[in-house]
Amino acid sequence: MGPVDADRLETSMEQAVKDELDALMAQDTWGKDEYEALVRVVFSVTNGAAKCRAILADLTSETPEPSGAAALKIGILRFALCQFDRALDALGNATDNRDRRWFQAQCCKYLRRYEEAIEEIERARGRGLEDKQADLELAELTALAGRCGEAEKPLAKAAKKLGETPDVLYVRGLVAELSGDSDAAAEAYGKAHEADPSHSAATFRLAYHCDLHGDEERAMELYKECTARPPIHANALVNLAVLYEDAGQYDRAAMAVRAVLATNPEHARARLFLRDIEAGKTMYYDEEQARRIARRNAVLDVPVTDFELSVRARNCLKKMNIRTLGDLIRTTESELLSYKNFGETSLKEIKDMLAAKGLRLGQALEEGSEYEDAGAPPSPANTGILATPIRQLGLSVRAARAMETLRIETLGDLVGKTEAELLACKNFGQTSLNEIKQRLTEYGLKLREIV
Repeated sequence: MGPVDADRLETSMEQAVKDELDALMAQDTWGKDEYEALVRVVFSVTNGAAKCRAILADLTSETPEPSGAAALKIGILRFALCQFDRALDALGNATDNRDRRWFQAQCCKYLRRYEEAIEEIERARGRGLEDKQADLELAELTALAGRCGEAEKPLAKAAKKLGETPDVLYVRGLVAELSGDSDAAAEAYGKAHEADPSHSAATFRLAYHCDLHGDEERAMELYKECTARPPIHANALVNLAVLYEDAGQYDRAAMAVRAVLATNPEHARARLFLRDIEAGKTMYYDEEQARRIARRNAVLDVPVTDFELSVRARNCLKKMNIRTLGDLIRTTESELLSYKNFGETSLKEIKDMLAAKGLRLGQALEEGSEYEDAGAPPSPANTGILATPIRQLGLSVRAARAMETLRIETLGDLVGKTEAELLACKNFGQTSLNEIKQRLTEYGLKLREIV
């Protein structure tokens, strides 16, 4: 095809998009069908996000204080642009019908306000949302809210009415994943993807599973599938960028992140990660140093009870709450000798034991922050909110990998860590740290601080 023909084809496609958009905008009432048409039409062209923002700007300028059908249309446009808070503001003034409530539920879901989303789905049911769709939505939201056991009932009801559809398989996989059964989750996601390769949610979760379990090639392939058709999964793009960056393909990583920012300029994680990518071009990772630190920490975590000490020395250390070699190197000779019944004989025992490991009393105090966290006591008992599994936080792949590496399974485990401990984990940078801190803030928690 010659250049002139190509230009005509491009002009023809632009005109077709414009015609479809004009037809959509002419409709007074919008709902899920119109939203799906909007996504299909607008985001099938390279400058789709800009077109969508232009449409929204025109609408809001024409109707500064929208209500009724106009507010619903504006709310749906803002939802399509991932402006979830602002979408909720507009939807609050829309006609109170099934579609308004459904979109409010979706906004709340993406804002992680799962209980509010559940309430909105129930209201949507009361306004005409089919029971089978409501049950499926409730199963997903209940699982995301951390109540996987309760999610089984609405999931079973939806499956009975819908059969083993890709949507049902996806939610079944999600419930299994959040319940800790990753193999069952992967199987369900795989079946959903096989039945419908365009099912972006199932494809993303399957990619995430492969990513976490080291099958990066398959993960990259699946993430690319998520980004091949609208609507594009923003987290798939960011996780794909992570894999590109790990492979040293910084330009591709930056391109993927910028694609997210083109649609949602306020995407906090993408903005932070783009800065990390740029910094990564000149960053040097000292793998040998990381191995030395890991070996050192393994030694410092060894309990003092593993050594043959006298009864007196053992009892004194126990009463002083010195449980590991790490605790010992943060203790001075004078502190030990000041303790009742601890004399020079016990002191010599301790010093000889440390010397055999290349350590000495007071070493951490002399050498500073490199040792100040070592051998720290375990985190408080994981009760109440601290027992929340880390997998329910919906962390990025990189942050989730770090949690697995550090064997952090609950919020209680996480709040027992310091920023330095997390940043010492390979490929865990400032973006991941900010993500962790933000998630903890949502629960009213924070990382341990050195005092």
